[in-house]
Amino acid sequence: MLKTRVITAVSLIPLVLALILLPPTWLFAAFASLAFLGAAWEWSALAGCRTRNGRGVVVAVAAALLLALNLVRTPDVLSVLVFMGVAWWIGVLFWLRNLTFAAAPSAENRMLKLGAGVLLLVPTLAAAISLHSSEPHGHWWMLFALVLVWVADTGAYFSGRFLGKRKLAPRVSPGKTWAGVYGAVVAGALFTWLGGWLLGVTDTAHMIGLIVLGVLTVAASVTGDLYESLMKRHADVKDSGTLFPGHGGLLDRLDSVFAALPVFAAGKLILGL
Repeated sequence: MLKTRVITAVSLIPLVLALILLPPTWLFAAFASLAFLGAAWEWSALAGCRTRNGRGVVVAVAAALLLALNLVRTPDVLSVLVFMGVAWWIGVLFWLRNLTFAAAPSAENRMLKLGAGVLLLVPTLAAAISLHSSEPHGHWWMLFALVLVWVADTGAYFSGRFLGKRKLAPRVSPGKTWAGVYGAVVAGALFTWLGGWLLGVTDTAHMIGLIVLGVLTVAASVTGDLYESLMKRHADVKDSGTLFPGHGGLLDRLDSVFAALPVFAAGKLILGL
């Protein structure tokens, strides 16, 4: 399993780097929107849509929302959506405490989860556009945010594998441990310091603020991962899809990103970086 995960990840790195660093923001946002539509397709199944037509309607609505954001992406609009995303993920913490909330299949629960899907996709795209278009080094800040999530995930994997004993949330995701969280935080903090230095953050106050933001972003990424795990438990599936060998579907790769990007983008705005 580890070998398959590594091969898949390494094969995707050149494509991800090219899509982030080379295109202008409008084209990057278009590529991101296409990926998010794939995630919307998978989310519709987790939400309880069983027919292809029903899932197609969900994707069509998501496409309209993401297109509107691509067309109207003023800084004020992006900022409002980014902070809305932060508020949503704070609210998710309360959902995670009530594991059975909206678990039973019903029309009401399906609409609730589809609405939650909007709060996953739209603020994350707003955060991605905000980061990518920021000056200076916007493309690199966008890459920074994603690599931070990946580094934290790697730290969590290895620390949890070799040191993990006490479970983090056994009823939601039995494989996750507190050791994994600590490993993610340490790896994320170290990467944030290095990445901030490479991007020219030299004064002590901004560096401390950035490291705190890195830790908060890692915490958000763990929340996003747990939330998708809870939705998969509700839907009684192991993975959201089979697109990536060893990694599952798009949602399985983006669950942490959906929570992390709004937090990171909001913190960057507050810090004035």
